[in-house]
Amino acid sequence: MASGAAVALLAAGYEVILAEIANPLAVRRLVCFSEAVYEGHAAVAGWAGNLVSSDRAVFIAGQATVIIDPQAEQMTRLGPDIVVDARMTKIAPAPLPVGDRSLIGLGPGFTCGQDATVVVETMRGPNLGRVIFDGQAEPYSGRPGAVGGRGLERLLRAPAAGNLSPVFTIGDLVEEGQIIGHVGGIPVVSALTGLLRGLIHSRAELSAGEKVGDVDPRGQDVDPAEMTDKACKVGAGVREAVKQLR
Repeated sequence: MASGAAVALLAAGYEVILAEIANPLAVRRLVCFSEAVYEGHAAVAGWAGNLVSSDRAVFIAGQATVIIDPQAEQMTRLGPDIVVDARMTKIAPAPLPVGDRSLIGLGPGFTCGQDATVVVETMRGPNLGRVIFDGQAEPYSGRPGAVGGRGLERLLRAPAAGNLSPVFTIGDLVEEGQIIGHVGGIPVVSALTGLLRGLIHSRAELSAGEKVGDVDPRGQDVDPAEMTDKACKVGAGVREAVKQLR
């Protein structure tokens, strides 16, 4: 969702810096600027993102700047006009040091006028991407949206703490019951046949139960390097929120 928002803002001419953790937990890595943390650079929907030392980062037009700054320690130095909190914790998150800046919160956990200026709806449905000026987003349902008629079984989760040792890569076709990789020596098994749309990086530090992959039952009809309609709609909502807050 953060990368969808970044793409929408870049396309509208805004300058964007994304603050990440040291080992991002993104699964849809081909459409996430967080991949720059691992590779030094990334490209999402034709927009470049580059990793920069946090203390040297500046806003640059036409590309996303990625820094490792999980506590937002660079907020004061960088002085952004608006902050988008895209951590998607699904519950009220630890506050960021935004001061008197406007904050756009993505999804459940934020309350307008309390810990966010406005909220953007992230739940699939008729309100997806809606800018909320009073109240909250819909609560977290605990269930992923259905794709090709399949929901929870699409997700691959770590059976133990540790790092993923993958057998396949993003874009591979996999079969139901096939081992996708191992965490802590325990196999991660696909519950369905489809295309491996996302897979967490092997350097990510995992807890048991952490999401590590996403199998799309639509198979070869899916392009894992294309942003979802959900990310695009949430991004459009963020762009509209920024427009109204400026």
